[in-house]
Amino acid sequence: MSEVESSGSTGSPLSATRRNLLKGVGAAGLTAAGGGLLAACGGSDKKKSESKQPVAGSTVTFGSNYSDPAVKTAFASLTAAATAATKVKVKINTVDHDTFQTNITSYLQGTPDDLFTWFAGYRMQYFAAQGLAEPLDDVWEKIGGNFSAAAKKLSTGLDGHQYLVPIYNYPWVVFYNKSEFAKRHYTIPTTWDEYVALAKQMKKDGIIPIAFADKDGWPALGTFDILNMRINGYDYHTKLMTHKIPWTDQGVHTVFQHWAEILPYTQTGANGRLWQDAAKALEAKQAGMMFQGTNQVAAQYVTDKADLADLDFFTFPAINPQWGQDYMDAPTDGFMLSKKAKNTDAAKAILEYIGTGPAESTYLKTDQWDVGLVNGLQVPTYDAIQKKSVQEIAKCKAVAQFMDRDSDPAMANAMIAICQKFIDDPSSSNITKLQQSAEKQAKAIYS
Repeated sequence: MSEVESSGSTGSPLSATRRNLLKGVGAAGLTAAGGGLLAACGGSDKKKSESKQPVAGSTVTFGSNYSDPAVKTAFASLTAAATAATKVKVKINTVDHDTFQTNITSYLQGTPDDLFTWFAGYRMQYFAAQGLAEPLDDVWEKIGGNFSAAAKKLSTGLDGHQYLVPIYNYPWVVFYNKSEFAKRHYTIPTTWDEYVALAKQMKKDGIIPIAFADKDGWPALGTFDILNMRINGYDYHTKLMTHKIPWTDQGVHTVFQHWAEILPYTQTGANGRLWQDAAKALEAKQAGMMFQGTNQVAAQYVTDKADLADLDFFTFPAINPQWGQDYMDAPTDGFMLSKKAKNTDAAKAILEYIGTGPAESTYLKTDQWDVGLVNGLQVPTYDAIQKKSVQEIAKCKAVAQFMDRDSDPAMANAMIAICQKFIDDPSSSNITKLQQSAEKQAKAIYS
């Protein structure tokens, strides 16, 4: 049986969350690590000495940021199924997701659990490059056929080794309540002009057009991302995230200008509001729309026992006809093996199970907002949100992982503060100043 401990009850130094950006890793630490990023991978392919513990009957500890009630239940189901399949006991050490991510570096450098929840792409590569994660090439030899080349790439470090077993992804989209749109005769906008016009109409009708919160800092990064990809395209996004395009570029200014156009129709006081409270405004039909991930909004409906069947979404409207609605953020989450794991063989057995269709199906029986990544996965329990998520992600020509995963953690942190300052003052003159600040910080971080 999996043992699930309540948040904060473990005494473990771990802390993590879906995001809130590695606040524990400052720019100086990142600069020091960045200079030897590839060099840090040296020796990462060496095999750890064989675990002397037998696999069956032994115990693996799992550091988890799945602290919200809904995801915590889904994760407990997954680990219970893993125990049944492998005979390995799993002890889950759950920590509040924001705290988890804030302290992730010190956690991995200290006495971490055998396994830990984390994110694909740059987030995974960063800790792999620091030598804080164990390669999983032997696990991928067994599960590789279950995943697409894209999923494997997202799980691969800078040294070419795999370090993560993915479990799901989810789209960032515009949510609304079907009953409210039907009652008010609203139509789904597919262009920017239609989106702005709908927001204006909602404001006239006495409801908040766009529910929004940014006290956590990261939600606003999603708005920047989608505007950037709609206006400038996916390649521009990836180059900007790696500072191959300067933050003072006109394309960035255009992103902020479009954002400023819809701010009058966005829920006020965003910098002092949690995203859960913004979602509640949508649930209560006080707001007409909300742009955020299904991993948050749909999960919040489930947690609050709101009418999930009334919830629907549409992809963010097109702005530049050249790109249409070709791109979106669709972050991938998964699991990693600590370099300091005490029960490596048993931990790998758990990961080998997690990387299968039955494992993803088990997780998704409880999870009503994410979608699995195994090839050809058939999940009878998928609801309308999940079925539509699969379809919309598949339509994309490329998907981004979100600014705080696609860029250097210090840069993402810098952009949190910049976006919050923009929300307080979206004037053109302030946008220019904020761009200059972003570029100055980027030069220091990426040098």
